[in-house]
Amino acid sequence: MARSARGRIGTDIGLSLRMFLTMALLAAVYTFFMWVLWSAGAGPVFIIAVAAVMLGFQYFYSDRLVLWSMKARIVGPGEEPQLHAMLERLAAQADLPTPKLAIVDTMMPNAFATGRNQKNSVVAVTRGLVHRLDPQEVEAVIAHELAHIKHRDVALMTLAGFFATVASMIVQNYYYLMMFGGMGGRRDDRNGNAAALVWVVSLLVWLISYFLIRALSRYREFAADRGAAIITGQPANLMSALTKISGAVSRIPEQDLRRVEGMNAFFIIPALRRGGLSELFSTHPSLERRLANLRRIEQEMHGR
Repeated sequence: MARSARGRIGTDIGLSLRMFLTMALLAAVYTFFMWVLWSAGAGPVFIIAVAAVMLGFQYFYSDRLVLWSMKARIVGPGEEPQLHAMLERLAAQADLPTPKLAIVDTMMPNAFATGRNQKNSVVAVTRGLVHRLDPQEVEAVIAHELAHIKHRDVALMTLAGFFATVASMIVQNYYYLMMFGGMGGRRDDRNGNAAALVWVVSLLVWLISYFLIRALSRYREFAADRGAAIITGQPANLMSALTKISGAVSRIPEQDLRRVEGMNAFFIIPALRRGGLSELFSTHPSLERRLANLRRIEQEMHGR
């Protein structure tokens, strides 16, 4: 079923174009940022080096940090044979190496994927997800997480945020830049003005990239939903799973959700969601938009 569905459904050209445009805008913003740094006589080597170390650490150790923060533990086939069999089968359908499986001992239903590449990846599910969802719905959720791994989303989002991290560091450390003679090491008015210009541009770059990166994250969720539909051949199962997870999350006390709010970008459904214009600040599309998108995919699959 999954392979025949993969053959019938085409690429979402509109979604691909939106992701390409967002990445192009990010590239343009970051190119302008580097040009301003160079024109101002800045010596951002140290800042960029620090940011590179930070992001490198995040890239290579993000899986361990995420699992540790969620108190997730890796489990073997002997402990969770059904989930392992499901993960192995879906990974084969997605043409991926089988990721490690982690369990989070919480009744909040959710799931996430982490890892720097396809060979070093982990799919984590919560106890609440397994207990609340039917096996077909759990399968759809795991397929969504495998689609993130297939698309190399962890590496993509890490790279997309690199110069945003540089800009953020400049904004936060402006006082020290001025104290040590601005951006070029000389304590004259010209260099002080250059440092002020760099700070203003860094602030603008950080703000613009903040919204662009979140838009890119929302597009990646749409792409992962589509990937799950192709892998399983059953978009309706993911629609049902998303609806159940969202309903269950909405009944969990807000103080409990805030404890894991920092993991929102990883979850299949964010712990805290707000409607209206606040979706611009969100890493995920609204549930309504995701369901509508999956309905279109279902029609596309069955209409050919």
